[in-house]
Amino acid sequence: MADRALSTGKLPRELLSRLLADLPGDRSVVVGPGWGRDVAVLDLSDSEQCLVATADPITFATDAVGEYALAVNINDLATSGGEPKWFLATLLLPAGEATAEMAGQIFAQLREAAARYGVAFVGGHTEVTPAVTYPVVCGQMLGTVPRGGYLTAAGAEPGDEIVLLGPVPVEGTALLAREVPDKLRALRFGEEEIASAAGLLHQPGICVLEYARLLRESGAEVHALHDPTEGGLATGLWEMAVASGVAIEADLERAPLLRLGRRFCEALGLDWRGLIASGCLLAAVKAGDAEAVLALAERRGVSAAKIGAARARDAPGAPGVPLFEQDEFTRV
Repeated sequence: MADRALSTGKLPRELLSRLLADLPGDRSVVVGPGWGRDVAVLDLSDSEQCLVATADPITFATDAVGEYALAVNINDLATSGGEPKWFLATLLLPAGEATAEMAGQIFAQLREAAARYGVAFVGGHTEVTPAVTYPVVCGQMLGTVPRGGYLTAAGAEPGDEIVLLGPVPVEGTALLAREVPDKLRALRFGEEEIASAAGLLHQPGICVLEYARLLRESGAEVHALHDPTEGGLATGLWEMAVASGVAIEADLERAPLLRLGRRFCEALGLDWRGLIASGCLLAAVKAGDAEAVLALAERRGVSAAKIGAARARDAPGAPGVPLFEQDEFTRV
């Protein structure tokens, strides 16, 4: 029997209760997700920790919306130097098309990703609505950071070394393979290459939490963190420079570049430097500390490179690096 379309409005109580039954949690969750519950209660008893929070929606059509929702919210929080702990999600499903199977697949992605990253799923909202034409997940991530130890993209100082952790552009390469495979086939890319690129969404993935942890373990004095997203690595450098009031002199050719991603861009007439680059992490570290980061990255098998340095300048920015007002992906 075909899976019956769900009615507009909240998910049925029985279905929602079943979906929520085995979501990851931890001891701090006093009140977690459940039918009729609108608020999570978390016991944050450690006064040495501050609560950090972020929110980010996934509003484009993708078969991995649950994975994306966890990763992009974790990335935002990881750039604070904190550890993600609790996740809430508002799931909006399209009226007339939503089925229990569709909801189950998304919850399975959320469940698996939360378990993989060690995050407790503590609440949210589910609804079938004509306001969307495909599934939308609006996520909120909460976590902790040592009191006085939080970071932003605005902390780079003159003299800092700029380190890039992770290859580029992971997300852009995967999206091209997933969204415009026919164009790539027409340009004589093989099925194996396209499948390999599409798989980058899962391996190495777009989550930068392990890179942030690696920085802490290296002992380097980190002044600023930023995850380049829309507008690619180039725009990410501009954003860090302007936020910090410094000039960042960088050579993007030193970045750990995905060969297949570059080939896709060249064939499609795109500039890889401006292609959405979730999956890498920019760090401004104290002069001389980049060596320790790169040494640990090599031992862990993580792609990393020192790509530039911050300088004191009257006009903050990234001279010689293009600034992309729109992501290159929008051109295809």
